[in-house]
Amino acid sequence: MAETRVRGEDRRRGSAGGAADLGWDDSLYEADGPGDGPAGRHGDDSPTEPRDGGRHGGRRGNGRRRGRGGRRRRVLRWTALILAFLIVGAGAAGYLYYQHLNDNIDTDARAGGKSNAKKAKPNAAGQTPLNILVLGSDDRNDPRNLKLGGSKENVGQKPRADVQMLLHLSADRKSASMVSIPRDTMVNIPECRDAEEGTTYPATYGMINSTLQRGGPGCTLSTWENLTGVYIDHWIVIDFIGVVEMADAIGGVDVCVEENVWDRSTAAQRGGSGLKLEAGTHPVKGEQALQWLRTRHAWGSDQMRAKAQQMYINSMMRELQEQNIFTDSGELMDLAEAATNALKVSEEIGSVAKLAGLAMEMKEIPINRITTTTMPNDPWPQDPNRLIPRAGDADKLWAMLQDDVPFDRNGTKGEQDSGPKDEAAPDGQIAVQVRNGTASQTLAAVQGRAGAIQQVLAGQGFALAAKDGAATKPAKRTVVQYPSADLKGDALRVAESLGIPASSVKKSADVNGVTLTVGADWREGDAYPKENVLEEGDLPESAGAQNGEEKNCMKVAEDIYTW
Repeated sequence: MAETRVRGEDRRRGSAGGAADLGWDDSLYEADGPGDGPAGRHGDDSPTEPRDGGRHGGRRGNGRRRGRGGRRRRVLRWTALILAFLIVGAGAAGYLYYQHLNDNIDTDARAGGKSNAKKAKPNAAGQTPLNILVLGSDDRNDPRNLKLGGSKENVGQKPRADVQMLLHLSADRKSASMVSIPRDTMVNIPECRDAEEGTTYPATYGMINSTLQRGGPGCTLSTWENLTGVYIDHWIVIDFIGVVEMADAIGGVDVCVEENVWDRSTAAQRGGSGLKLEAGTHPVKGEQALQWLRTRHAWGSDQMRAKAQQMYINSMMRELQEQNIFTDSGELMDLAEAATNALKVSEEIGSVAKLAGLAMEMKEIPINRITTTTMPNDPWPQDPNRLIPRAGDADKLWAMLQDDVPFDRNGTKGEQDSGPKDEAAPDGQIAVQVRNGTASQTLAAVQGRAGAIQQVLAGQGFALAAKDGAATKPAKRTVVQYPSADLKGDALRVAESLGIPASSVKKSADVNGVTLTVGADWREGDAYPKENVLEEGDLPESAGAQNGEEKNCMKVAEDIYTW
């Protein structure tokens, strides 16, 4: 650089301040089905508290209207939001029809329990990620839902959240990631309060699908936040009939099977979705779409059902981009009616305008930048018919979400930081403050850690490296921060010298100079652990990732389900 003065003087010298599964139930909850007892994988799923037909068991309103008069008025063009098995896309014409759509939407509180998840700080461009929890309810209190599948014994009971998917939109809105958690995963459920019922449910350890019964979707959201460490902005719930009506409004989604398939009851196994398709690719809609999403036996496992659901989502996204549906006002009106009737949403997005804005967040993401995955899991030691997160692999998935690292490799690394590049000064002229953020929820900070890393830097020639003795907030991951673009090169050089990935170098208004915060992921050693480096698309194989542009076919697991 042209300057001859020592880098880091004045403002640039470091600050001394401290800084079973996925899918709707396929009649396996029926009491008289073989294998449905306590030893069965989907056996006794009843919660410890009584189940009743509270507010989560019904739907506001007395039916669904399909008004078309608004088509003759001026249409407000907006887009579609694809969240798991739903689209929020609509056109509204005229104040009365707009109000009608608003009245269709049912809402509830965003969170139902306590969590330690914090909203991500904006990146250098002032952007933040957006996280939306999508829930599929097994509600059978609506007669139409009961007709589509399930046992009459569940009428009057609160529904479970048998489909749970977290949609993550990157801060720059150039990629999207989706993670599913199997419904029979065992998790810590926090104390949750149902505001409308006035009931408080104590903290417990149980299946994640029971969270909907313990205070509604807000309790499910809080459970996810505690499990993943990811702040979740909104939730959306859809039930059986909602899936059917949304699929009809879309006009069909292509699915593919390698052999003729018929998912039905057999002598060995009761239940089945009723899906019957010939080998090849077929558009499915309405009840047949629901059958595809519920099929489990024919695919052979809960994990394969998740894979089929993710294929459906990816196919739906491709279909919408190919259809150019947003130029057809009639189809937009149908989508608006179906979407607002089908969904229950967290209260802060409970209007047509806010849902439209949310939809726009998803609209421009390329298909090949959308990745669907399933939480890596292992059998629960106390019951192999239940699951727990797989240590290491699941943690890596959560870390990638927390750090907004794309699940795909189809983007340009660092494109959000495009622009003139600042070259680093000589190592001896870079002032860097080192902070100790190694404390965690379960472990105290490693004493002397900041000083140890300061000595490592000094030994590499960073003569101006200094230990920051002020109290430092715990940091889950190690980060190098810089306050302005002219210090970016210096920050990258510090990270490179220690093996810290460039994705962990961030611009921040919270520091006055290059600042290294040693996080809980680096409690020992002189070099940053290679296993903690998060690279774009570097997903654990156990996550079963599928890219949105992939056109895959499902394979039938057993000949008994072919015809």
